[in-house]
Amino acid sequence: MRNSVVALAAIGTVVAFSANAQSYPEQPIEVIVPYAAGGGTDLSMRVMAETLQKKIPGATVVIRNVPGGGGGIGTGEALKATPDGYTLGTGAQGPIALLPHYGATTYNIDDVDFLALMARNLQVVLACKDAPFTKVEEFLAYAKENPGMILIGNSGSGGANHLSVEAFGRASGTAFENVPFSGASEALTNCAGGHIDAVTATPAEARAHIESGAVTPLFVMEAERIAEFPDVPTAVESGVDFTWSSWKGIIAPKGLPEDVRTTLTAALKETFEDPEFIARMKEMGEFVDYRDSDGYAELARADSKMAEGVIRELGMYGMNK
Repeated sequence: MRNSVVALAAIGTVVAFSANAQSYPEQPIEVIVPYAAGGGTDLSMRVMAETLQKKIPGATVVIRNVPGGGGGIGTGEALKATPDGYTLGTGAQGPIALLPHYGATTYNIDDVDFLALMARNLQVVLACKDAPFTKVEEFLAYAKENPGMILIGNSGSGGANHLSVEAFGRASGTAFENVPFSGASEALTNCAGGHIDAVTATPAEARAHIESGAVTPLFVMEAERIAEFPDVPTAVESGVDFTWSSWKGIIAPKGLPEDVRTTLTAALKETFEDPEFIARMKEMGEFVDYRDSDGYAELARADSKMAEGVIRELGMYGMNK
């Protein structure tokens, strides 16, 4: 009799589990964006939400902006949420792979369930007005002959553009004088004015300045040339084994029910491979690069490891604890 009761209880659990799987979602799915409304990440995530809800029957996907702390506040809130599939997060490179090393977060990379990578923001290094180089070979030669003399702008101290240049210096055996600005626009304006020698930016940020002839693209931080600038070489072509890009995807707190997780990862794959979604993202200057959970986690952990080395070298590790 006792065995029969146990068996019936087990069957009841399975039935309830199946019912939950079929009923998800029973309420809106919220995606936290850890930046202010109106920015590039926010706008791209709104396009994602519109597409994702079409891929999950009966779903409503909403965006909630939780800015502050360089993205750490919203990311932390997403990772502390109940792991039921109703609160997801925007998994951006800065808050996940960089900020924890500064001691500025309530979480670390091991708290993240990486569901799917959505896109990457590629990086291009540009020569500024009156710079003593216009080609990547000249840039590298000048840097080696004049260590620490090239003034290279970035969109903020300790951010992705700053660390990418520091990491590139380690890979190429060169050193630069990094000049932080309050954002990419200010950095590019100073580059076009000849106040610095070089700058790092995304293709979308740099396009207008390149087309006007105010700046000259030197190389992209990719393994292969990119469609936007097919004539611009990669660092790899110049003998420097280095790539770097910023990225974003969808994350969740660990502990999602497996059936819910399966539903979400399948729907995200469909979303990020949807031709209309890709076209809309391209119009916004976004480079869609879908990777599954394992691929996303591998990229994030590799960047985190590289960033940790650079941050320690700069003496900035744990500075915000």
